[in-house]
Amino acid sequence: MLLEIITPEKNVFKGNVDSATFPGSNGSFQVLNNHAPLISSLDKGDLKFSDGKNNTTIVVDGGVVEVLNNNITVLAEKVIEE
Repeated sequence: MLLEIITPEKNVFKGNVDSATFPGSNGSFQVLNNHAPLISSLDKGDLKFSDGKNNTTIVVDGGVVEVLNNNITVLAEKVIEE
């Protein structure tokens, strides 16, 4: 799956992942390959993704995620640098 994370200031990440977990407004949820299409709002929290070798966590401060045809687009309000 192609994951793209974008903020108003910059493109944060673009690459292929095996799974991604999001801090949804109604609770966290995971997206795997061939997931059904969806659009969800995001709360502040950990956005986690794995490419099979590496696990990465990025803290987002709200936004929206769209899943469609194995493409995941995250429009984040901002990414909190740690």
